[in-house]
Amino acid sequence: QVQLVESGGGLVQAGGSLRLSCAASGRTFTYARGWFRQAPGKEREFVAAISWDGGTTNYADSVKGRFTISRDNAKNTVYLQMNSLKPEDSAVYLCAAGGTYATSRYSDYHYWGQGTQVTVSS
Repeated sequence: QVQLVESGGGLVQAGGSLRLSCAASGRTFTYARGWFRQAPGKEREFVAAISWDGGTTNYADSVKGRFTISRDNAKNTVYLQMNSLKPEDSAVYLCAAGGTYATSRYSDYHYWGQGTQVTVSS
């Protein structure tokens, strides 16, 4: 069984930075990992993904150049460094694990965390 726990969310001013972490229990080092986000009244949205070996990354156009996904398989943890944050980045950020490729497809991920709230004030 795989469990994912996100941390690092919070309140930040526009232009600021946050670093999210997603710690996993179980054998997740062979899985691709992804970050999605969901704002109130909106559908879950892909943010970033990284392949099982960290060799390939994939980003939503809205975060390219501002967010960086990385992973440390020795710690079974994936990170999302978020810079130049905007109010429209406000959402619950969810970590996911599944497959081996850095896919943006929601259905490719089998395991999900509970999420961490990110709020960006203007």
